[in-house]
Amino acid sequence: MLIPKEFVTYLARQLTAKLPANLIELSNPEAVVVLMDEIILEELTVEDRLNEEVRGILEEYSVYMANNGISYSEMFRKIKNQLVAQRKIVRASGRDTGDAMKLSRDKINEISHKLANALRKARECRLRRDLNDVRLEVVRLMTDILTNEDKADKAARAKVRTLKREVQEGSEEFDLLHKRYYADELKALGIDLGR
Repeated sequence: MLIPKEFVTYLARQLTAKLPANLIELSNPEAVVVLMDEIILEELTVEDRLNEEVRGILEEYSVYMANNGISYSEMFRKIKNQLVAQRKIVRASGRDTGDAMKLSRDKINEISHKLANALRKARECRLRRDLNDVRLEVVRLMTDILTNEDKADKAARAKVRTLKREVQEGSEEFDLLHKRYYADELKALGIDLGR
């Protein structure tokens, strides 16, 4: 998943806390946090499940691919692109779509539509303004929060790369160091995932 699960929970809490009272009235903020957390997680794991499906397909044809000199990564990309188009899945990675952040603008918009519709239907809240006004505020808040997350991620990766010894990205050591530096960077930005 592009964004750590703990950060998704933080994102849901922040969205719930920062949605203005003139847009939405919350009778049970905790239930709204849980609702948002579930929706965001579901949307961010769609592509992960698709990747697993593509790996399963390629595993069935691994012998054929090896015998014919077909590149695994090239086939993976082709099959994934075909399934994304067939199922009309919005890509989560902003870097794949040319966006500056980890999460694509299209994915943020898709999540905002699902969140706004869920909030409209939820018993725990009442919209005070037009659905699109709420959705646009969700987009704005998500973008602000995710911009800080992206800064922390980039700073953590840069710290790992500047170590005296080279640590290979994707290795267990890189992941452990990144996780520690990432938490430090988030704290420096005033973001505490524990609350």
